[in-house]
Amino acid sequence: MKKIRMAIVGVGYVGRNFLKVLEQRNFPLDPDAFAMFDIRTGEKKDFMGREYIIQELKEDSFDRGFDIALFGVEGNVSEKFAPIAAAKGCVAVDNSSFFRLDEDVPLVVPEVNPEDAFKHKGIIANPNCSTIQAVVALYPLYVKYGIKRIVFSTYQAVSGAGMNGIADLERTLKGEPAAYFPHQIAGNCIPHIDAFTEDGYTKEELKMINETRKIMRAPDLKITATAVRVPVYVGHSECVNAELGGPFEMSELVETLKAAPGVVVKNDFARGEYPMPLDCAGTDEVYVGRIRRDFSADNGVNLWVVADNARKGAATNAVQIAELLAGRM
Repeated sequence: MKKIRMAIVGVGYVGRNFLKVLEQRNFPLDPDAFAMFDIRTGEKKDFMGREYIIQELKEDSFDRGFDIALFGVEGNVSEKFAPIAAAKGCVAVDNSSFFRLDEDVPLVVPEVNPEDAFKHKGIIANPNCSTIQAVVALYPLYVKYGIKRIVFSTYQAVSGAGMNGIADLERTLKGEPAAYFPHQIAGNCIPHIDAFTEDGYTKEELKMINETRKIMRAPDLKITATAVRVPVYVGHSECVNAELGGPFEMSELVETLKAAPGVVVKNDFARGEYPMPLDCAGTDEVYVGRIRRDFSADNGVNLWVVADNARKGAATNAVQIAELLAGRM
């Protein structure tokens, strides 16, 4: 396989996880054609046995012939620099929300729609962290049974807001006032992630709804969502309620999930085994448990879905996209 010339754009919370995942997955990187860019410059980072200096992100940063750039920056930075990278022949894999619903930009979860990665025009969008784990769990059921309606209820870790979210939990645990979240997060649950829209949904909830439809190629799928921030450091948890398209045997449904790529089933009621954020931190899989019928709806099922939001929900998914691309370069 060709050694890939890669750039990392943004070396904050997501960017540092890019580095960790690339190294752990032994990505086929060309160490002589690797660079890190950020607004903050001059800091040194050890990576794959070498020391690199973070360079200033500028319009000519992509003139060096990179194959792939992983973007872990805010949407306004991606808006400006991802098209510049693409124009220079570098595929930008962007973790921000800016391009996700752009009709010309594929939105990719490798376990669900890997072929879409090759329909890019220079930019590929990495979905929202809560969306990624949900569709990894739901897609095999959608393929086998069809799905009529989904209800998402999420319980999202503070690291989903990056270092600011982690700092706010630390701050409020000490009894200090919140500086980032709208309310104290320590000992609390905040049903408010991202800005509210006129219809009472938050942008985070609408992301889950619209991104799920796009990834699963189901534009008319009925979905609703409630997103809640909880005082957990790492790992998003979700209660996923789905009304399937037809009858199902529970044993068959569980086996379908067990056979699905990227899914680990932890569903032993007798032993009290089910996924929890503490158990999933630092891993790349999507964990599913508490699998049971929803007796209030025809062909309804409840799933409890947990994943490390910084890894599968961000860095790992982006690196998996880069692996797909590298396989054809």
